[in-house]
Amino acid sequence: MFELKRLWWCGALSLVLVAGAARAADEWETVEDEDAQIKVRSRKDINGKEVWAEKDVEAHAVDVQTALMDSASFRLWMPYVKESRLVSTNEDGSRVAYAKLDFPMVDDRDYVISVVDEKKISEDGQGEYVQRWKVVDAGVPERKGVVRLKHNEGTWQITSKGENKTHIVYKFSVDPGGSIPDWLASFGQKDGVLDTLGAVEKRAKKLGEERKKAKPAAPKAP
Repeated sequence: MFELKRLWWCGALSLVLVAGAARAADEWETVEDEDAQIKVRSRKDINGKEVWAEKDVEAHAVDVQTALMDSASFRLWMPYVKESRLVSTNEDGSRVAYAKLDFPMVDDRDYVISVVDEKKISEDGQGEYVQRWKVVDAGVPERKGVVRLKHNEGTWQITSKGENKTHIVYKFSVDPGGSIPDWLASFGQKDGVLDTLGAVEKRAKKLGEERKKAKPAAPKAP
């Protein structure tokens, strides 16, 4: 009986320790809480971190949605993106996109992802926009001197908070591949995320100005 109790106690202790270790592994660390809220945590399945960022931006939700759906134009305004193009588009609106990234002091990176718009905001700003992406093998050949990202997945979640305010939730995890200096990895988890959110806000504002200029004037009453 004593041996049975001892085995039960040891088993229970093991479960507690395992659960405690799992909780520790899943714990988020806040790295920014002023210009945005940014949290990171380790993932055992990749050589990288998972990032969760939230911020309110001064732009209409429709314009934020438009900016994020235009993957091909990222090279024109998204930080560190030097090349971007659509590889293919499906009838349901999902698409395969390619991008090449340029970072200081390390080899360029590139990726091929499948992008799906799971929800969309209506023209009047109602509802929410949810975009999900992940790496796919679309037959795009790897390039000499460029490290192909084998893991790159995440989501954008966009909700309106008024005429010109939008709440953004940006989650992603990336395995950068190759050798990355610690300072650059930390930069990508904070400053790089802030740069990206700022670029989205700036692009959405510009699109909003263009949208308003293109909108036909209301007819005058007789």
